[in-house]
Amino acid sequence: MGTLMEISEALQKGRAKIVKELVSKALDEGIAAPQILNEGLLAGMDVIGAKFKNNEVYVPEVLIAARAMNNGMAILKPHLAESGQKPIGKAAIGTVKGDLHDIGKNLVRMMIEGKGIEVVDLGVDVPAEKFVDAYKNDGIHIICCSALLTTTMGEMKNVVEAFEREGLRDKVTIFIGGAPITTSYCQSIGADHYTSDAASAADAVKQVLIEKYA
Repeated sequence: MGTLMEISEALQKGRAKIVKELVSKALDEGIAAPQILNEGLLAGMDVIGAKFKNNEVYVPEVLIAARAMNNGMAILKPHLAESGQKPIGKAAIGTVKGDLHDIGKNLVRMMIEGKGIEVVDLGVDVPAEKFVDAYKNDGIHIICCSALLTTTMGEMKNVVEAFEREGLRDKVTIFIGGAPITTSYCQSIGADHYTSDAASAADAVKQVLIEKYA
């Protein structure tokens, strides 16, 4: 088995220390940093994402796989910078104003990062203006809003309207998600995309970045 395949398999099992060692080994073998990222780390997260979508693994397995990926990335990042490798795009994610839940938001963030996308995590209880500021200050094209409560989901409409007021609505793609959210609600507030799970969200974000902003 090649080192890149070993990285992928160790990541899927959540073996963070081994992933770190294997990334160093791959670099020592002269494998290019972008290749290690794409064929080792991201390949492993793709498998985890597909299994999560099919209910073959669950949140704990995703969390430990993401931790293993972060361990590998800690070794790889300086080499990626030297090679000129850049993320395929940037997204901002946050739980909307009035809502303090973050497990779903964190899971989506990890899945998006697992697609080779840089994510700015705005945290929880995020007012609409902070999403707009993220676009203005961080060069972001994807906005991801999370809500777990029916009492806070209305804040997602405020995010859409905040971008409209600033004349920026056509510059960004707005994703929304969370337990009470539906496709019809997404359409009713003028957001762009709703997905029912974290893995699907990551797939959709990557597709939009490639098709609209690459």
